Formats: sequence, structure tokens, C-alpha cells
Amino acid sequence: MQTDGLPPLNWLRAFEASARHLSFTLAAHELNLTQSAISQHVRSLESFLGRDLFLRKTRAIELTEAGANYLPVVREAFNMLASGTRAFTGGDRGRNLTLHCNMAFSVLWLAPRLRRLYAAYPWMVLNIVTPIWDPERQAANAQMEVRFGRPDDMSAAAQQLTQERFFPVCAPSYQDGRFDLETAVLLDCAGMTGSWGTWFKSQGQPFAKEGEVTLASTFVIAVQAVLHGAGITMIHDTLAGDLLSSGAVVRPFDHCPPLSEAYFLTAPPDHQSTPASRAFGNWLHEELEPIAQVG
Repeated sequence: MQTDGLPPLNWLRAFEASARHLSFTLAAHELNLTQSAISQHVRSLESFLGRDLFLRKTRAIELTEAGANYLPVVREAFNMLASGTRAFTGGDRGRNLTLHCNMAFSVLWLAPRLRRLYAAYPWMVLNIVTPIWDPERQAANAQMEVRFGRPDDMSAAAQQLTQERFFPVCAPSYQDGRFDLETAVLLDCAGMTGSWGTWFKSQGQPFAKEGEVTLASTFVIAVQAVLHGAGITMIHDTLAGDLLSSGAVVRPFDHCPPLSEAYFLTAPPDHQSTPASRAFGNWLHEELEPIAQVG
């Protein structure tokens, strides 16, 4: 449907290219049209506007005063369309990548490694989306997704990235280093199979504080509480690695059973992949390789 008062876009493209090259032939070559088609588009635009845009000479064309005045308007319109389209689509889709992953993975694992990612691929532009409002819709709109869950819950296309163990961590100074589970405040991330109850059960021990565990909807909350000395939280390898390496937390107990959940990557099929998606997938596998071999 044509908007009232606006000429067709192909007429405007023919005019802009012809004005830039001052040649119908070069404009035709750029737009992959015939010279006669370009000339006809320009004549149609002139008829629409009711004035000549070019002076046609034997071997050249020149802009009329009306054409010179109209050209900046057309160029500005094209620039606005291009800018708006880049903002809407995320720019150059070859170098831009929309990644969907949960808050804990984004904050505790990915963010500390972005410097390494951009050092390896300085041309990449990453859009990190976390499931705050509508997880399924956000995931559907992403080009790649890192999801945490059980293998049986993943699609056939999902690639397993890690093998996880789970274990408690706390600040080194918590309880003055005594680490007494009888008096400690215990924290956990809701909905995880690697919970305090599972940890005790894996050792053949009853868990007497089942109803006394502080639950958080994300590991980010539990970890921040632990870093500020609030208690001991259950966590797994991927999220704990940097915290343990830096000494921000310690493992007060050695027992670390395997976790049924893991991280999985869903990437676009080969025919829809981009330089950014391929580069990020390779980088992610390399970075997570040590945890992929844990077991």
C-alpha cells in the first residue's frame, strides 16, 4: 500500500544514485537495473513532482536547481531509514549476536570473561539478554541460548557444555572458619536438584534443616549474600570457579557429588549461522572445556 504524498521507493533510489553518479548508466550498474529502467524511474518521479530534476545533455546529466534542492531531502530520508533499521535489527547481523542466558551465568561467569572475548574478537557486538520478564519470548528472539537444566529437558540440537559438581561455599571468615552446619545460615537456589537436601542425601545423611534454608530465585542473590558473610550456599563448578580462584569464597567441606543439570548451548543451524555466532560458539567451548571434563 502506497502512502499518500510519497513516491515509490524505487523512483527515489534511482534519483539518488543518478544524482550521486551524475550518470544513469552508473546508477543502473549500482542498482542492478537497466539504464532505460533508471531513466524511466527518474522521469516518473519528475512527473510525480511536477518539475525536472536533471538537465539531460548528449553525454552527461546535471542536477537542476529543483533536483539539487530535493537531493538532501531524499538522502536524509534514506539515512534515517538505514539508522532505524540498524537499531531495529541489531546492526550488522554478521558481527552482532543476541545471546539469551540466565542471570547467574551472565553475571558470575560470562561478564568476567567479556574482556577475553573482545580481545579475541574485537569486531563482535554482543547483546546479552537475561530472562527477567518473558523468558520464552526472549529466548525465541535470541540467536543463541545458553540454558541450564537436565539433558532430558533439552532439545536434540542443544550441545552440552559442562559436567557439573555441586558443593557448599562461604566467605573464608564466616563463623571464624569453624563452619558449623548446625548453627550456620544455609542458602540455596530454588528449583535446583543440587540442593542442601540432595547434598546430605548423597552422603547417606538426613537433612534436619529442610524448612530452614533461605531460598533465592537466582544464584546471584545467594552468592552476594555469602560474599557479605550471611551464610553458606550450595553452588556448582561453573559459577564457583572464579570465586574460588580469587579466594572470595572457600569450600568448607570436600564432598562434591555430580549434578544432574548442566549448561547447554543452542546455536543456529549451519545455514543460519553468522561469523558472530560461529566465533562465540567456538570461544564458549574453549572457555568451558575444563568444566566439560569435570566428572
